[in-house]
Formats: sequence, structure tokens, C-alpha cells
Amino acid sequence: MLVSNQKKATMKNSIKYSIICISLYLGVVSCETDFDNPNAATEEQTFSSREGILATAVGLQQLFSTTGVRWIVETPAITTREGGITTTFQNMIELEDGGATLPNFNSNVQGLWSTMLRVIKIAEDIEANTATIELESGTQSGLIAHAKLFKAMAIGSLAQNYEQVIVETSNNNDATFVSRNEGFLTAITLLNEASSQLSSNAASDEFTDAITLGNIDLENTILAMTARYNLFAGNYDAAIAAANSVDLNSTSVFAYDSQNLNPIWARVFQNDAPNFKPRDNFGLPAEFVFDAADGRLAFYLVALDETNQNGLPIEDLAGFFNVNTGSLPVYIPDEMNLIIAEANLRQGTPNLAAATAALDEVLTDTDDPFEVNANVAAYAGDNTVDALLIEVLRNRRSELFLTGMSLEDSRRFDRPQPSGAAMNYDEERNRNFYPYPDLERNSNPNTPADPSI
Repeated sequence: MLVSNQKKATMKNSIKYSIICISLYLGVVSCETDFDNPNAATEEQTFSSREGILATAVGLQQLFSTTGVRWIVETPAITTREGGITTTFQNMIELEDGGATLPNFNSNVQGLWSTMLRVIKIAEDIEANTATIELESGTQSGLIAHAKLFKAMAIGSLAQNYEQVIVETSNNNDATFVSRNEGFLTAITLLNEASSQLSSNAASDEFTDAITLGNIDLENTILAMTARYNLFAGNYDAAIAAANSVDLNSTSVFAYDSQNLNPIWARVFQNDAPNFKPRDNFGLPAEFVFDAADGRLAFYLVALDETNQNGLPIEDLAGFFNVNTGSLPVYIPDEMNLIIAEANLRQGTPNLAAATAALDEVLTDTDDPFEVNANVAAYAGDNTVDALLIEVLRNRRSELFLTGMSLEDSRRFDRPQPSGAAMNYDEERNRNFYPYPDLERNSNPNTPADPSI
């Protein structure tokens, strides 16, 4: 997406300022020793001016789209066999081995947790301080909706990977844990509040020019996440309604540049020894058959006929991930059709016709705005709930490849349970949930017991 030179300069200046702002939060959820930095902005300075709060919002978006997306995508990808490791780094070995012995100090387990809590904290502070600064009403509205969106996505990402989650931070290191389902419900509430905020007062041009630069369609992204988390929470009517409200011709992307690289490219292509590569068949077992003409195979995967050090077949990666500054979709439009299909199948009275119609929209797609086009024949399998759910899962894995939802999907579709034994590479997933990081357990007395697997 092209932006003017003036907007690019504004973005770069905001990003430089936001790095200072983000540094305020790095110790909030960590047990690491804090050291005074005489050059760092204080929280009071950060939230005392229009420039400070706008820069903080840019930093929030930057933190989520770079560090956050790395952990969101990479961590469950290895657990669910979307990717196979190609490195000797211990954190990646531990993830691919999995099992009951996955350590609490694994850097992926810790990175995903701590980064999402940082996002939550920054979003909370933006919302709390926006009203204290003189801003255009549309700029204030945009900042609040933007903060609620990113807080919701951070909570939703935690709830997809951990059995219990934190939805409100605490400066006293005693944040309360809630069930993952309550986490999804909290995210939905935040998204509904964000939608109401924008309905009452649309985001200003000042907000767009300073924060999203036209890359993120705030309204449609909020609706898309509302549909996603309602599905995960089992609110099927609400999921269908939200998904139907999304404009499928609209796109939202995380944009990258030479200073802020595509985080998945950086993990797969940046070094001579990449950290992981995608598994063939999108990591699904052979029973999930793909038409050789399915355009998503060629979009995402490049045949290698190689295996990694543990004998897992791997491919090269394409799609959104093979250009160092290539944008990543915040969501893929056809996720909405897959949500509609699945929710119709899981309702108390399944609607097979509606589910099949939505599924066919995905299978026969030729004009996806991101060019993720299956372009194959409509569904012709058994007209049963079980058969259609398997088809939905097959298409979720291929359509939404490396979007961070594979572990949530694997559990929700009742795929085979992991045994708990490490290094069982035949398993579709090697964990159900991740253990809670040491950095949380060592500082927060409310940290629950780890899940057994």
C-alpha cells in the first residue's frame, strides 16, 4: 500500500518517538531487575501531550505487528506441525519436542505471554490518558477504539494458547487470572465498545494520518475480530452476524519497512540457518487431501522434498512471508466465510445448506483481495455435520496458514490428543496449552498450576 512521502516521514518520526514510550512498559510484567535510564521519558511526559499519546499508539501497533506477530505465529506453528524447525536453537527444539516437559522458561512460551501483556498495559494506559489531553474528538475516538482493538487481540491471542489468562494488568504484580473463555468474552466486550465508540464519533483524518496510515480499516477489523472471538467462545449467532457485517473487499495489513521487518520473513529467510520452514500439506496428516490445483498450495508453499533434523517433511515458504518488507494481513477476508460455515454447523440446529454455501465461497474463490484463491470445485462430499466440519478445518489450515490460530483450531475440532511424550513427531499437536512462564510465576502469586499437557 502506497503512502505519501510526508506520511512516511511522519510515521518514521512517530516510530522513533514511540520507542522511548514503549520502554516505559518493558518492566511491567517481568521479574527482571529494572535499571534507571536518565534519558527515558517518564510516563507523565509520555501522556502529557498530543505527540506523546499518538507516538505511544504507533508504538503499540508496532510492538504487536513485529514482536507480537512473531510469537503469535511461530509458537503454535511448531506445536501443531505447521512448521518444522531447521535450527539448533534450544527454544525451537523444545517446542518441536513438546510434551509434558516443555519448560516454563522456553523463550517462545515467555515471549508470547510477556509481549501480549505489554500490549494490554499500553492499551490500558492510552485509554486511561486520552481524555486528559486536548485532542480532536475524532482523534480521541480513534485512539480509544484502536487501543481497545489491540487489547482485545492481545487477550484473544493469550486465550488461544493458555488455559487461563490475564485481562487487566496490575502494577503490583498480582493480576487476576480468568478462564480462557472469559478472556474471549472480555475481548468481545472490548470490541463491541470500540465499535460503539466509532459509531458515535468516527475516527478523524488526524488519527488515520498519524496512526494507521490507511493500512488498517479499523471498523472492519473490529468486526472481523468480533466474529473470530465469538466463534471461539461458542457464540455462534453473534459470530455469524459479525462475519456477515465485514466488507470482504476491504483489507487491513500490518505494514513493514527496512527498520521494522516482516517478522516471519526474519525467522525463515533472514539468516543462512533459518529457524523453521513450513511443513508440506500445511502440516496436516495425509488423510487431509488437497487438490493439486488448489491455488493456496502454490501461494504458500514451494516444494523442496526435504526433511528437517527430526524427519518432518518441509517446504520453502512463499505467500506473505518471502519479502523482508512485505505486509501481513491482520485477517484474511475468507476467514469470515469459514466462520459462517463452522458456526452454522455448530449451532443447536445445524444449517447444512448455509454452511455449504459459505464453504463454497472459499473453495471457488478467484478474486480474493490478497490473492489467496483456492479456485477449485465446490464441495461435493457427504452432506453431514462431521464431514463438513472436517472440510472447514482443512480449509482453515490452508486459507489461514501461519496466522496463529492452528492450536485453537486443533483443539476445537477435537483432533487427536497429544500423548504428553516428548519427541513424538507423528502427533498432530504436542501440547494442548502452554505452561505459564517463570517470569509470571515468580512475580505473581495468583499464577495457576500449569496444565498437564
